[in-house]
Amino acid sequence: MTTAHNNGVPIHYTDHGGDGPAVLFSHGFMMDGSMFDKQVEALSGDFRCITWDGRGFGNTPADGPFTYWDLADDAIAVLDACGVDQAVLVGMSQGGFLSLRAALAHPSRVAGVVLIDSAADTDDAETIAGYEQLLAVLAGGDEDMFDGVATVVAGLILGNNDLAAEWIPLWKARERSSLHFPGRALLDRDDISERLGEITAPLLVVHGDADMAISVGRGRAVCEGVRDCRGVEVISGGAHASNMTHPEPVNEVIRAFLGSL
Repeated sequence: MTTAHNNGVPIHYTDHGGDGPAVLFSHGFMMDGSMFDKQVEALSGDFRCITWDGRGFGNTPADGPFTYWDLADDAIAVLDACGVDQAVLVGMSQGGFLSLRAALAHPSRVAGVVLIDSAADTDDAETIAGYEQLLAVLAGGDEDMFDGVATVVAGLILGNNDLAAEWIPLWKARERSSLHFPGRALLDRDDISERLGEITAPLLVVHGDADMAISVGRGRAVCEGVRDCRGVEVISGGAHASNMTHPEPVNEVIRAFLGSL
C-alpha cells in the first residue's frame, strides 16, 4: 500500500496493477478498500484495479472535518498518484456518494460510474436520529453496548452472515474516536439529486434487493436523474454491501458494464 496526498491528508491506496483501463474502487462507511477483494480478484486480469481507504478508515486518518466533496478530491488525488488520467469509479454506499460528486466536480477524469447500493439524496430525519445513536456508541460510547450496536450495524451492511464475524473484531480494534469526523460527513451530507442531470459519464446502478440501509428505489432515482444510465441491476438477496454478500453476480454486471465503454 502506498500514499497519495490531498491538502496535506495522506491517503493510503493499493494499485493492483494491470495494463487495462483503470477502475477505482471506493468503499462504504465502516469498511476499507479490502471490501473489494473479490472484485479485484475477478477483474484485475483485464483491468487496472485500484483500491483506497477513505478518511477515518483503514490506514487513512481523519484528523479534522471533511465532506464527500473532499473525498471526491481525494479519489482524484489517488488517480494522480497512479498516473491515471481517467478511470471508471466503482463506489459502494459512501463510495457512491463521493463517486457521484467526483463525476460532477471532475468530469474529465471519470470514464464511468458504477453505483453499488448508494444514492444521491439524504436520509430522512428519523433515520439520521437512529444513526446518531448508533454512532455515539461506536465512536466512544459504553463499551458494554458496543457489541450489540456493532451487530446491528453489521446486519445493516453485511446481512446476517459470516462476514459480520470477520468485520466486527476489526471495528472493535480501531481507535473509536476516529469515527467522529466520518460520521459527521455521512449524516451531514448534502442532497445532490437536483444536480444528477449534470453528470455526463455513463452510469450503472447495482443494488441488492435486501439492502436495509438504502432502498432499491433510491438507486433507481439516480438512474432516472442522470443523462446516460445503462440500467439498474438488482441483485437478488444482496445486502447493503451486495458486492461482498453476492460477489459473483455483482462482478458479472460490473465486467459487462466495463466492457461496454
